[in-house]
Amino acid sequence: MNMTILTETADGPLVLSPDQIDELGRELDALRARITADLGEKDREYIYSIIKAQRGFEVAGRAMMYLGFLPPVWLAAVASLSVSKILDNMEIGHNVMHGQYDWMREPGLNSRQFEWDNVCPGEQWKHSHNYLHHTFTNIRDKDRDLGYGILRMTEEQQWNVLRLGQPLYAFILMVAFEWGVMGHDLEVENIVKGKRTFAETKELVRGQWRKAGKQVLKDYVVFPALTGPLFVHTLAGNFTANLVRNIWAFSIIFCGHFPAGVQSFSEEETAEETRGEWYVRQMLGSANITGSPLFHIMSGNLSHQIEHHLFPDLPANRYPQIAPEVRALCEKYGLPYNTGSLGKQVGTVWKKIFKLAAPPRFVKKMASPGVIVMRQRKASEVGV
Repeated sequence: MNMTILTETADGPLVLSPDQIDELGRELDALRARITADLGEKDREYIYSIIKAQRGFEVAGRAMMYLGFLPPVWLAAVASLSVSKILDNMEIGHNVMHGQYDWMREPGLNSRQFEWDNVCPGEQWKHSHNYLHHTFTNIRDKDRDLGYGILRMTEEQQWNVLRLGQPLYAFILMVAFEWGVMGHDLEVENIVKGKRTFAETKELVRGQWRKAGKQVLKDYVVFPALTGPLFVHTLAGNFTANLVRNIWAFSIIFCGHFPAGVQSFSEEETAEETRGEWYVRQMLGSANITGSPLFHIMSGNLSHQIEHHLFPDLPANRYPQIAPEVRALCEKYGLPYNTGSLGKQVGTVWKKIFKLAAPPRFVKKMASPGVIVMRQRKASEVGV
């Protein structure tokens, strides 16, 4: 089978041939090889500067909690802890566990050993995210990040009356995002459907209890207790910092996967995929967010989600460098480069969440993003 890409232009559909797709794949492979060969001291200095900043914000936040009875100081402490948790999860944890710094051969930055400030065990996250999501990006019934098992994020996903509560489900997932990520590997929806048994999840649950227990003890017992009479102030501050981190992570991740124009795919469409076709799927199934250098750091550079899906194991600080080249390749081959401000992308995500919650017969069909992925059968397979 070969993949044909049809891109709508003013003169009609532009066909991207299998040979062109293969050539695109070779150009992206060459880009990756060039960046990999250039990794070195600057990348090492960058990640250590982020770790130093993250630890500084955490220490400052913990220290200020001892004056948490003063509202301005409490707010500053919460802000500092929030930044610390965001950096730990987004620019450090997510990227280190992708293996982006394994080349440094340093235990503290090794993807097999690293553990983050999050209730989800790193090992489980690497299975649901690194393997399932990045291998089967936006393939319906394969990529469980496509709606996280509770949201309808494409028109092809079946509608039922429970979908009416989707905006509420999305809100709950947003404010409790780390807990949603923790439960992701349990595949609760498959347990409900009888496709999986509780017995199959015993080891996963044990790991979650251990990790979540440590996090709860740290944030809601030990550190509050260390501030003595300010226990409640510190507990509230830690809870708020976790809430801020959850909302931020949800927003960045959903803006990279579900804004207007992002496509999903069927298993049939992606069967026997070539390297070039895999690259094309990543481009069509991802979106970027524009912003300042500080914004990109705070997003873990997942504001460059297209580049991340193309090269998940390259250090994320390199994504801004290669983004213009990736965009130029999209233009060269007639592929869209989905990007926009945070406000724009967040708006289209929530519009989609509300729209796909309603019965299909009451909702106008969404406009095509302009790119159609089809599979062509070989002549011998159709008897020609």
